[in-house]
Amino acid sequence: MRKIINNKKQFIWLLLFIGLIHSSVTAQTQQPNIVLIISDDHAYQAISAYNKQLAITSNIDRIANEGVIFNKAYVTNSLCGPSRAAILTGKYSNKNGYKENEKSFFDASQNSFIKELTKSGYQTAWIGKYHIGNKPEGFTYWQILPGQGMYYNPDFILMDGSKKRIEGYVTNIVENIAEDWLNNRDTTKPFCIVIGHKATHRTWMPDTCDLGMFDKKTFSLPQNFYDDYKDRLAAQQQDMTISKTMIMGYDLKMFDNEEDENKEGSFKRMNTAQKNKFNAYYAPIYEDFKLKKLSGNALTEWKFQRYMKDYLSTAASLDRNIGRMLNYLDTHHLSQNTIVIYMSDQGFFLGEHGWFDKRWMYEESFRTPMVMRYPKLIQPGTIDNHFVLNIDIAPTLLQASGITIPKDMQGESFLPLIKNKNSKGRKAIYYHYYENGEHNVSPQFGIKTNQYKLIRFYKRVESWELYDLQKDPHEMHNLFGKNGYEKIAIELKKKLETLIKEYDDDDALQLLHQQIPETKWNF
Repeated sequence: MRKIINNKKQFIWLLLFIGLIHSSVTAQTQQPNIVLIISDDHAYQAISAYNKQLAITSNIDRIANEGVIFNKAYVTNSLCGPSRAAILTGKYSNKNGYKENEKSFFDASQNSFIKELTKSGYQTAWIGKYHIGNKPEGFTYWQILPGQGMYYNPDFILMDGSKKRIEGYVTNIVENIAEDWLNNRDTTKPFCIVIGHKATHRTWMPDTCDLGMFDKKTFSLPQNFYDDYKDRLAAQQQDMTISKTMIMGYDLKMFDNEEDENKEGSFKRMNTAQKNKFNAYYAPIYEDFKLKKLSGNALTEWKFQRYMKDYLSTAASLDRNIGRMLNYLDTHHLSQNTIVIYMSDQGFFLGEHGWFDKRWMYEESFRTPMVMRYPKLIQPGTIDNHFVLNIDIAPTLLQASGITIPKDMQGESFLPLIKNKNSKGRKAIYYHYYENGEHNVSPQFGIKTNQYKLIRFYKRVESWELYDLQKDPHEMHNLFGKNGYEKIAIELKKKLETLIKEYDDDDALQLLHQQIPETKWNF
């Protein structure tokens, strides 16, 4: 009789144990999967969810239409590596240690949202452009491009440190590898995959199937294309104009002969078929250009048109492969429980101020596109007008996964903002760019509110700039030192100091109180 009772007890305990295991597995499967897609230098102006004047990006738009579009998404440091470091760690550059591409080293041993997900049972992967070293840590899998990577027949660094060259176009290949990883994952566990695309980084090289897709379109010049940089010392010293800095061969594929073409690494690694398609497209354009004998503004505007055609054609493959990932999630019945975020590592100039590239606190560089879909939480067609930053990605994904957000993360989850449109959110955001090299852009830090922007330039140029963004959205008229704006500048400086202290940026704090001899006002 006792044996029967004991057997019953054991059986009951066994059932309870099985139930606990089942509950644990069920809880895990209820955690959202995550697909974070990060492109490079993709301007919000070039995405039709934000602006329908340049190109149609139907797949990025699909994420926005089925989820939320962030109209005020910004970066903390508008540069490729520092932005990725900020996304991973949830911290400003002064805290994660990766301030600039030229001299900084990313300490991959520091904590990241990926490490928190991995510790909690997630399968985690980074595929494609990583750009903050050659050995990611905390991922269950990675396969990354070395440095910037190449558009055609790119090399990839594998987890054992070896390199592998894959024939084809990089945007397609990155998506292929991402899908292969998803096909081979453990389906009993949630996953987080970061897909890092090279597009649309300089030099802009479209997939061969996209060559010429914008040839019938003439792009309007931005309103401030012929900016004279009056009252803006830092802008006067830059070297990033379409007219003077953009190179006919390197950037625009206009080569006099095959020898010059092969000096460029992007062309040298092409196979014969790829190179023939490029030459068949670009050679007639160059012959026609030489017949025109352009100079002055006519030459600059010709270069602008070629730049826009190449840039947007390169972005076409990016959008198409984002569509492939969305279709993959649909086909494998993963869409309902998967967070999808698309964003660029920063904004980009498409002729505004006569420029290409990024780096500045000016709007086209500072602001980044970001859209997000999560059917369980986000209503289709949601529009968010709160200030959000790239350092907010980490805490947002952790909160969505039910994982405690580390106290040293400086970002803030934006899930409460999406849930409640009446949430106040940030009233101001802080920016700090450190690099003092390429394109002669001066290091700078500053504050942006809904109406104003105050910027402090240092090292290369010592100056202040102040803009009323409601009256001057294109940031053409520096109001610093102008009569009637003294009180506004002082108030903004106080708010800036508060943010600098909040983010523990000691370097900026010291510079904030240094007097600039040429400055009309003394703070």
